[in-house]
Amino acid sequence: MSTWTVGPVSVTRIEEQLGFGSFPPEEYFSGFEREVLERHLGWLVPDHYVPAENALITSVHSWLIRTPKHTILLDCCAGNHKDRPWWPRFHQLETPFLERLRAAGTRPEDIDIVLCTHLHADHIGWNTVLKDGRWVPTFPNAKYLFSRIENDFWDPRINIALSEDPARKVAYRDSVLPVVEAGQAQLVEGSHAIDDLLLVEPAPGHTSGHVLLKLRAGGGGVFCGDVLHHPLQIYAPHWNSQFCMQPDEARTTRRRVLEHCAESGALLFPTHFGAPHVAAIAAAGGAFSARFVLGA
Repeated sequence: MSTWTVGPVSVTRIEEQLGFGSFPPEEYFSGFEREVLERHLGWLVPDHYVPAENALITSVHSWLIRTPKHTILLDCCAGNHKDRPWWPRFHQLETPFLERLRAAGTRPEDIDIVLCTHLHADHIGWNTVLKDGRWVPTFPNAKYLFSRIENDFWDPRINIALSEDPARKVAYRDSVLPVVEAGQAQLVEGSHAIDDLLLVEPAPGHTSGHVLLKLRAGGGGVFCGDVLHHPLQIYAPHWNSQFCMQPDEARTTRRRVLEHCAESGALLFPTHFGAPHVAAIAAAGGAFSARFVLGA
């Protein structure tokens, strides 16, 4: 378990799973160029790519952010006991995620705020746990922040076009709706300040209501959710994942985030990068590069 310190804020990675992604790079990335991957094999292997398997290494983790005022959990992985037969990597999991959270010194009751950058199944699962046959909020004292645009898109009661999509309907109903019904959800629009150190901002493209979190302390940080899925996208920001719903907007947002990190020195905290998970970004000649930053 690794922790990064940024000014008065500590950031701890809480792992759910780490391993091969579900798709080879040719299928995972739109616009994939094999020569770009081969140019970077020296640092990609073994933490980000395994040549013998032609497999990308991807992580699924949450960020535990502790400021002087708040304890925040950003993105909630896939969760245990969730019915996801269409996605074997996330189907009926039994992971020690909550034990890892406690090992980091935080109980579910200690979380003040949960922020989901978007409402895909691998970012909302631990929003809820199964108790006496019912899905209930995992973090009983937390306010859960969801983008209103995102919520209204994925809620099958609002977006009738999605109401017959079983994957989306099931994930929303077991991992978001119980939070809404418990009165713990807060739908945010535009920029939203959590406190003087943390600012939620729109980051559309991967999904229409995707948001990111900026840390305004020390050198700064950006918790980018799925704006970037894999460190190769730092070197090829024109590559989208196959899951980016608005391709042109996703590329624009990705470049904007990388430019901000390069100009400000803010660390990039993605949700799916393999070890060591966090990167400092540099820019030269319109291109970007990464220097990985180890946690303690």
